[in-house]
Amino acid sequence: MIVALLYLVLAGAYLLAIPVVVMIYLKQRWYVASSIERTVMYFMVFLFLPGLLILSPFVNLRPRPRQIEV
Repeated sequence: MIVALLYLVLAGAYLLAIPVVVMIYLKQRWYVASSIERTVMYFMVFLFLPGLLILSPFVNLRPRPRQIEV
C-alpha cells in the first residue's frame, strides 16, 4: 500500500506540481534569460513535457497588451 501511495505522489509531482512551477518560472524569465539559463529552461521543458502538455490547455502565456499613450 505504501508503494502505491509513493507512486501516486511521484506521478502527481511529475505530472502536475513541478510543471506548474516550471510554467511560472518560464513566464517570469522568458524575455530576460541568459543563454545558459535558456538552455536550462529548454531542458526543464523537455524533462517535464508530459505534465506541461496536460496543463497547456488551461494556461494563457500571451504577452500583455501594450499601453499606448498619446
